[in-house]
Amino acid sequence: MNGNDFVKFFLHTPLNGLLGDTLLINFKGRKTGKEYSTPVGYFREDGDLWVLSSRDRTWWRNLRGGAEVTLLMHGKTICAFAEAVMDEKEVEQRLINYVQHIPISARSMGIRVESNNPNVEDVNRVAQERLFVRIHPMGDLS
Repeated sequence: MNGNDFVKFFLHTPLNGLLGDTLLINFKGRKTGKEYSTPVGYFREDGDLWVLSSRDRTWWRNLRGGAEVTLLMHGKTICAFAEAVMDEKEVEQRLINYVQHIPISARSMGIRVESNNPNVEDVNRVAQERLFVRIHPMGDLS
């Protein structure tokens, strides 16, 4: 059992709230139609959920152009629409917002923060390595 398997298992238990802002996203493979699921961290903004991922990962590739997904979130299953956001300029803007929402994330990504503002050069560099997945839930998240 690897770390993701443990998190998946834990998200199915009544203790799922201990994982904070972590959900399980379920989706179909674009080519195979096979069902996949992966646990991801997220933050909320304007009714959407945003997930940061490395461009080196492969799971998000199934969401290019958008796809219907289901989420297991706080013990509830929610239908949603997810789409990979890959445009570097958009990722840069989203990274600035992400660091403002989750300041502790800056250090792990190598983004310096000066006067509460992420360093622009660092953000530009990280945007080349990362992307966001925007998830628009179709149901109530409360």
